[in-house]
Order: sequence, then C-alpha cells, then structure tokens
Amino acid sequence: MSISDLPTLNAILNSISAILLMVGYVFIKRKNRNAHRNCMIAAFATSTLFLISYLIYHYNVGSVKFQGQGTVRTVYFAILLTHTILAVVIVPLILLTFSRAFKMWFDKHRAIARWTLPLWLYVSVTGVVVYLMLYHLYPAG
Repeated sequence: MSISDLPTLNAILNSISAILLMVGYVFIKRKNRNAHRNCMIAAFATSTLFLISYLIYHYNVGSVKFQGQGTVRTVYFAILLTHTILAVVIVPLILLTFSRAFKMWFDKHRAIARWTLPLWLYVSVTGVVVYLMLYHLYPAG
C-alpha cells in the first residue's frame, strides 16, 4: 500500500464506521447491550484507524485542492466546513460517551449519546462525500 492509496482507505474506514454506528443503534434499540457495545467499540477503533491514516496522508501530501467550480464548489466547502468543525467537536464527545458507558453511568451515557451518535454519523458520512467529490467527481488533472 502506498500513500496514494490512503484516501480510499480513509473512505472505506469512514464507511465502516458509519455502518457500525447504525447497526449499534439498532442493537441498543433492541436491548442487545453486548452487540451494541461491540459495534461502538469497533466504530471507535475504525475511526481511530481513519484518523491515523488521515494524518499520515496529509503529513506526506499536504492539502489537496478541490477542482470543482461554480455552485458545486460552494456545496463542497459547506460540507467540508461543517465536517471539519464537527470532526473536532466529536472527539471529546465520543470520549465522554464511552467514559460514561464504561463507568456504567447509563443514564448519563444515554443523555450524551443522543448528541454523539448523529454528529459522529454525520462526520463519517460527510468524510466519504468529501472523498468522492475530491478524488472522483472533481479530481486534480
């Protein structure tokens, strides 16, 4: 695997995280705490691997310029801006949510998870959208 393969790996990891988050949500709604916990731990691990890969890629490559023009450029930067801000916000939320679960403070866990899950899911999905727009729909020449 080379550095140029990392954006695709990152999109795959984000996709897997999103799927695990949704499946984990279904499990907790069905009162299957063990399966829920396992999905959430796997989503956390997958997101952590994504972050490591993302940092390695951008350390080596730097920023990648979006090539789209017009309205799509505005849409891209709106998605990128919200994705980036929420990616920073979600890290402490995830850690707090996990901390409350591991301490078995389930009422407090549930209260913060109501915010953490949709934000984490948004970050994972928009990460894939940014990848598709940057590397497939409007790639650098």
